[in-house]
Amino acid sequence: MDNKKLLELKQERATVITSIRAIMDEHEKIEMPAEKRGEMEKAEKRFDEINKVLLEEEKQKERERSLGEAEVKPEDNLPAGEEEIRKAYVNYLVNGTPTAMEQYRALQQDDPTQAGYLVAPEKFAAQVIQDKNDLSFMRQMSNVLPPLKKASSLGYPKRTARMSTFAWGTEIEAPTADTALAFGKREFIAKPATGGILVSKTLVRNAAISIESYIRKEMAYNQNIHEEQGFLTGNGAGQPLGVFTASDDGISTDRDVSTGNTATEIKFDGLYEAKYSLKQQYQVGLNWLFSRTGVKQIAKLKDSEGQYIWQQSIVLSVPDMLMGYPVKMSENAPSTFTTGLYVGLLGNFKEGYWICDSLTMEIQALMELYALSNQVFYIGRAEVDGMPVLEECFARITLK
Repeated sequence: MDNKKLLELKQERATVITSIRAIMDEHEKIEMPAEKRGEMEKAEKRFDEINKVLLEEEKQKERERSLGEAEVKPEDNLPAGEEEIRKAYVNYLVNGTPTAMEQYRALQQDDPTQAGYLVAPEKFAAQVIQDKNDLSFMRQMSNVLPPLKKASSLGYPKRTARMSTFAWGTEIEAPTADTALAFGKREFIAKPATGGILVSKTLVRNAAISIESYIRKEMAYNQNIHEEQGFLTGNGAGQPLGVFTASDDGISTDRDVSTGNTATEIKFDGLYEAKYSLKQQYQVGLNWLFSRTGVKQIAKLKDSEGQYIWQQSIVLSVPDMLMGYPVKMSENAPSTFTTGLYVGLLGNFKEGYWICDSLTMEIQALMELYALSNQVFYIGRAEVDGMPVLEECFARITLK
C-alpha cells in the first residue's frame, strides 16, 4: 500500500471517530435510539478495521524499508579472513555445501553433533540483530544490551531498591555508605528461538539479488513477530518475561492500577491514576501500549472538562497521542476486557526493560525437502531474552 492510501486511511479514521463522537455527544443525556446505536456500531467496526490495516501496513512498511536498504559490500573494511568466511557462508546458502573443508571448519562449531548446521558469521548475526532493532517497536523503546558472543547463562540484575544516602553537609563531612541500593537476579539461560522461511531457487540463483541480505532481513522480520509476543506476554520460562506478566522477577502486582476503571472498561480516571502513579523522573519518555480494542474504547473518553483525550494522527509516521504521550498498538497486547485482567500499560521502557541477544546463530539450508516446488527451506536458530528490570518505570492498567 502506498503512502497516499495510508494517508487517506488515517484521514478516514479521523472522520469516523468524529462521527462516533458526534453521536455520543448528541445522546449524552438522552437514550440512544436503535437506529443511532446501529450507526455507531457500524462506525466503531470501521474504526477497528482501519486500525488493523494501519498496524499491519506499518509493519510491512518497515519490512520493505529494511529489505530495500543498501547492503554492506565485501570491500567495506572487512577484517582479514572475514571475507573468505563470508564467501563460504554465501556459497552454503546458495548450494547447501561449503566450497572447501577449511572454509567449512571456519563456519562450523567444534562439535560433530552440529553436522548439517553452520554457525552464521558474527557480522551476519550482528546485522540480523540490528535489523530486528529497526523493525521492533519494543526494541526501539527498550534498552537493548550489546550482544553476547558466547554465553549459555547470564544473570540479569533487577534493581529492587535505589541508593538513598545523599545528604546536605560540609565539604569535609564524610559521606554515609549506602546500603539501600539492591539488585535481585533472574537467570538468563540462552535458549534458541527457531523459525524457517521458504525461498524460490530462482531467487537464490539470481545474481542481482543478495541472498545473504534477503535471508537475513526475512529472518529478522520473522523473529521480530515472535519476539514481540515474548516481550509483552512471555512467562519467563525458556522465553522472555513480558511486561503484561505479573512476576516478582519483573513487574509485580504492586504496579497494577485499577482505580477509576470499571469491570469492563478503561475510564479517564483510570488513565489519570496510571499516569500519576509514576514518579516524575520517569515521566519523560513514556509510551502507552494497548490493543486495538483498548484504543477503540479510549478514543471515546472525555476528561473532567468534557474534552476528548485521544488525539488521532492524520500524518504519516506520527503516532497517536494520549495525555501527552505516544500510543503504541499491538496485536499481542491483552484485548479481553473483564474483571481483574490487564488491558494496557504506561511505561518508560528505556529505563525499565532490557533485551539481550546472543551472536550465536545457526542457519540450516534444506535443499531437497521442497525440491518439487523449486524452493529451499532455510531454518534459523537464534538466542534472545528480555525482562523488566525496574518495575517502578511501569503502570499496568487493570480492570476492577
